[in-house]
Amino acid sequence: MSNAAPVRVLFVCLGNICRSPTAHGVFESLVRERGLQEQIQVDSCGTGDWHIGHAPDRRASEEAARRGYDLSHLRARQVQQRDFRDFDYILAMDKQNLADLRGLCDGEHRGHLGLFLAFDPQSLVDEVPDPYYGGDEGFTRVLDMVEAASEGLLREICGADSKG
Repeated sequence: MSNAAPVRVLFVCLGNICRSPTAHGVFESLVRERGLQEQIQVDSCGTGDWHIGHAPDRRASEEAARRGYDLSHLRARQVQQRDFRDFDYILAMDKQNLADLRGLCDGEHRGHLGLFLAFDPQSLVDEVPDPYYGGDEGFTRVLDMVEAASEGLLREICGADSKG
């Protein structure tokens, strides 16, 4: 990757306590493992305001910890207009959040606004399901999906950077 400005990635779900902080933690860990912290910055947020300031859901944190990811430093926040200017990739976990983001975007976003699972060519679904109201297995499934899409996203960013 070049010495240009860092690529900024924002993961978005509804409340920013399950799916998007899981993606944030997994992708941040992957970036750190590859020594790309100076080239790629990661954040997450929610379209809703119910959980602002809260830590990730206990079940998401526990499942992540089982695989070596630490979500303890993350706190929920709500998407803001400046995010559309500040982030190169804004990745929604599902179609409703993507529609909400498109409705909020004031036209200043020039980067990629889309679904996160688009970066996993093996995925048979488009959306990361919300595990909040289900059992622990939902959090395991989310983590599986996030890990696969994170690898694809990193390949995309590194490949896009090397072309330019």
